[in-house]
Amino acid sequence: MKRIFILVCLISLWSCKTEEPSSKIDLSNWENIKEQGKDQEISMMMWMGDPKINAYMSDYILPKIKSEYGIDVNIVNGQGNVIVQSLMSELQADVDESEIDLVWINGETFYQLRQIDALHGPWTSVLPNSEYINLENDFIGKDFQQDINGFELPWGNVQMTVIYDSRKVDSPPKTKDELLAFVVKNPGKFTFDNHFTGLTFLKSLLISFAENPNELYGDFNEKNYRKYSEKLWDYIDKIKPYLWQKGEVFPENVAQMHQLFASGEIWFTMSNNDSEVDNKITEGLFPESARAYVPEFGTIQNSHYLGIPKLSKYKSSAMLFANLMISAEAQAKKMSPEIWGDGTVLSLDKLPEDQLQYFENITSRKHAPERENLQKFALMELSPEYMIRLSEDFRNKIINQ
Repeated sequence: MKRIFILVCLISLWSCKTEEPSSKIDLSNWENIKEQGKDQEISMMMWMGDPKINAYMSDYILPKIKSEYGIDVNIVNGQGNVIVQSLMSELQADVDESEIDLVWINGETFYQLRQIDALHGPWTSVLPNSEYINLENDFIGKDFQQDINGFELPWGNVQMTVIYDSRKVDSPPKTKDELLAFVVKNPGKFTFDNHFTGLTFLKSLLISFAENPNELYGDFNEKNYRKYSEKLWDYIDKIKPYLWQKGEVFPENVAQMHQLFASGEIWFTMSNNDSEVDNKITEGLFPESARAYVPEFGTIQNSHYLGIPKLSKYKSSAMLFANLMISAEAQAKKMSPEIWGDGTVLSLDKLPEDQLQYFENITSRKHAPERENLQKFALMELSPEYMIRLSEDFRNKIINQ
């Protein structure tokens, strides 16, 4: 119901959009941006559910932007619907300026914010470091099949992996048939959550049922969704009785799945970050025997982005902050598994020699395949409407049955 309510609000708000306040700052001139953006205080809204990501921001990014430009950044917790509702409320209230200056977004959130014209843009091409972004790569240049058109800035790139305990699982299932056979033989040891990560797993399965992935790529197609989602729900019905708690309940989120995996109650968990298994072992949450892999039917690879609210008063400061976060140094640092393990959005072929050095001594993964070995199993994200429908159908056809 919450999704339906938000979409109704989006449609009503679309018909009465507000215009961006006039600005005396020339946001097309980088020198002006640097002069006007320094020594300000801004707010960023982002998901704060991972301690390593939080530490990367607080211990490295925030001190660096303070040192270089005198900018203080206040990070507040929020994602998805929270971001949409916050910016939508400001537009409806006809306020002069937003309380938020930068948001961490992708996919459905980007789609909804564009529907209500809540994002400033285009702005990304002005950033000096944007010339090194690999926009030719559709996994980066498109967000859930949407052209980003300069309204959001690629920040990182990841691919979903399945994580298992190698002490308990000799050979993890690589196909849908093998997964079905495994859960029947080992009831209660596999599941997926009913939030973003679980829905990403369902999207991967949905694409695998298509005769050609291109049938589901592009704009939402009702006919193809019905055709292949019927096969998906038939498959889920088959494995449901053998899932954790007999499929009568599903973990609320991936954090709960991680806890169940860490305690040994389930033998598998999942992550939208292909390197997360390494940093969770480093944290001491996962056992040393944890390993990550991608099944042969493939998993979703996607990117995450930074957006500037249309009503932000401090757009120039937000642009300075964003440019720092896509610098070669910052991108390379967060690639290290012990830091974050997030993939870069930069094309190394475009980088000058003096910036390539940052990528030369990144710690190798120990418990996850290297990214180049995952690429052949990468599936593109689907249009946001697919995720909305999957979420509704999963609740109606599986959870509530």
